Amino acid sequence: MKVKIKKLKDLERKITISVDVGNYDAKFDAKIKNIKTKAKIDGFRKGNVPDDVLEQRYGQSIHAEVVNELIQESYPKAITENEIRPASSPKVTIDSEDPKKPLTYSAIIEIFPEIKPKFSRWSNYEEFAIDIENSDIDKAVEDILKRYGDWKDVKREAQLDDQVVIDFLGKIDGEEFEGNSSKDFKLILGSKSMIPGFEDSILGKKPSKFTINCKFPEDYFKKDLANVDAEFEIDLKNVQEITEAKIDKDLFEKLQMDVKDESEFKEEIIKRMNNEVSVQEKELTKESMYETLLKTNTFKAPISTINEQADLMRKDALMRIGHTEENAGDDLFPIDTFTEKAEKRVRLDLLFAEMIKHFEITVSKEDIDSFIEEESKRYKDAEQYKKWISGQPQQLEQFKMVVLEQQLVEKLENVLKSKKKVIKFSELANKQV
Repeated sequence: MKVKIKKLKDLERKITISVDVGNYDAKFDAKIKNIKTKAKIDGFRKGNVPDDVLEQRYGQSIHAEVVNELIQESYPKAITENEIRPASSPKVTIDSEDPKKPLTYSAIIEIFPEIKPKFSRWSNYEEFAIDIENSDIDKAVEDILKRYGDWKDVKREAQLDDQVVIDFLGKIDGEEFEGNSSKDFKLILGSKSMIPGFEDSILGKKPSKFTINCKFPEDYFKKDLANVDAEFEIDLKNVQEITEAKIDKDLFEKLQMDVKDESEFKEEIIKRMNNEVSVQEKELTKESMYETLLKTNTFKAPISTINEQADLMRKDALMRIGHTEENAGDDLFPIDTFTEKAEKRVRLDLLFAEMIKHFEITVSKEDIDSFIEEESKRYKDAEQYKKWISGQPQQLEQFKMVVLEQQLVEKLENVLKSKKKVIKFSELANKQV
């Protein structure tokens, strides 16, 4: 077998493979002999049909089988012997299949890039610290009291932060469109959960029927509606304002808080906020660390792998709104809107794998057991949780990846430089992790 490798664009490679005639002949003859023992052809006894007659009748199909088998056997061998790491399935073209000459075919593939991790001492990642102010605590308490409060009907015009109950019917140029209507829809004014102008048009209105005009945003997830004017018939049924919950035993039970009074309630809120801050500080710091590494390590990612990742992201986005690829058109979350994030995800995954090898990181059973022990403390019955998780192989594999990442981050903290960045707790809502 002879193998030639030609570099095409970026990570594309053309692999040309030639298989000796002897390999072809051996397979072809073996198949003829096998058929000879079974073939029933008029004028010949079973097992005595001449080879040339068998070749005339079965030669074409045997030839196709042999060529296919030789490709199936020689391609993996060529990949292994030449230490090629394919990132895509091969696109095979047969260049020569003359039985009297070597079988020659070409396979075009994408390969994974060769990455040697670089750790720059000149670039700093940001080590986040999140500052909780008294106003943040007050806001957290206020949000809880509103979230667990009751909505009561009021006889006045709709105001910001009110909840309205509406029926609506949307039309574009007089025609209805998918997702254009709803009955008894509850909407909090100021939540910005509807398209621009929709909520503003209800402000100042009392229960009544009226028509509003809005324009879908340019970046709307359905392309056919992006930047399109629409008319909505509104039936405003109720205007409601919130009656905040009281800080009492009922609220403590709803929040699953083991507290007795308002003072302990506030202490528990602060504790939960500090726990959230601790997690967010680590996540934001880790994200900054990875961003710094991606800037330092520049390499191409296989387009086929990026497309696969983008497709997974689109499926996930569709699933979150109750759709599948089968019942969603191409204009619903177009695949190209995920390409940039998919490329970043693939590059990070490739770099992650190489850094694990670079630092020779492994995860032992003791590491997993220690992680599970910590996780179990979050549950009332820690022993029951540990017993349950021991029978969940998929979850255990996810835990392994978490521990692996934790160990990698510890290694990176020793080889990279950081600079402190303090942000306010109130900024978390606008921070993308």
